[in-house]
Amino acid sequence: MSASSLPRRHFLGAAALLASPGLARAQGDWPSRPIRFIATGPAGGAGDVISRLVCERLTARLGQPVVVENRPGAGTNIGMAAIARSPADGYTIGLASIASNAVNRWLYKSLPFDPEKDVVPVSLMALTPNLMVVSPSLPVRNVAEFIAYAKSHPGSLNYGSVGSGSSQHLAGAQFALANGLDMQHVPYNNSGQLNTDMMEGRVQVLFQSVSAVAEMARSGRMRPLAVTGTERLDAFPEVPTLREAGVNITSMGWFGVVAPTGVPEPILEKLNAETVAALGEPDLRRRITELGSIPRPMTRVEFGRWMADETAKWRPVVQATGATAD
Repeated sequence: MSASSLPRRHFLGAAALLASPGLARAQGDWPSRPIRFIATGPAGGAGDVISRLVCERLTARLGQPVVVENRPGAGTNIGMAAIARSPADGYTIGLASIASNAVNRWLYKSLPFDPEKDVVPVSLMALTPNLMVVSPSLPVRNVAEFIAYAKSHPGSLNYGSVGSGSSQHLAGAQFALANGLDMQHVPYNNSGQLNTDMMEGRVQVLFQSVSAVAEMARSGRMRPLAVTGTERLDAFPEVPTLREAGVNITSMGWFGVVAPTGVPEPILEKLNAETVAALGEPDLRRRITELGSIPRPMTRVEFGRWMADETAKWRPVVQATGATAD
């Protein structure tokens, strides 16, 4: 998304502020009070954890508390709608993700916000490749064996996810399409129950965020087969990528920061600069990497283009599966 393609009312709002001396002074003092960061997923999820780590550093850098408020529900739509409807003063920002800002438009007949017009990009924070894990009861040790087993048992394997349109759902759908597999998607509202069903064999395979399954994979309660990203993970250096395993696909969840359309440009630029600087701090990068994610700050223009590219990328996958959240 180039600067020229950003919504017209974004620039009109900024111009109006700059035209008023009192408002311009207030803008120059930003932030002068706490900032609300709306996390669009549940507490404890990968996006929530990354958001809290970044907001902790933004608090230190901006000199005002950046407070995370969880607004989960409707596949992240509730939280994103709350961001979009907030005052465009820089005191409410929030969490963008592959669901709310790329995939949901293909899953839902209508959304309570327009991901192109109602929010503007600040920066990407992190990429989150998923770990392909199988139930220990499944007689497979690698991706090739899994594919062979799935082909010989069509329709009998379930892959779970934390909801339709999540990166986990899309990774499983993409994997099944690429290999001609008949697998059933089972969405869950509770990741704890999902993990329990996986370990007990009611769900046979997950494409789950590393942080959610790392402990169980290391203890043998789940068997890791592959990483869905472009490179191996420090947390599981012995586990190959799908491409290394002979399946030429990649899929990654991602988390970024957006603001309501109309926030003045100087505030957006400061938010971007401080977010990028925070993600450059060695300690924060280490903590995000330990979660199995990859720190990836971007300029506002780069992040806008990223969301547009992701939206286009996943449309055919969603359409091919016939998935719907309505």
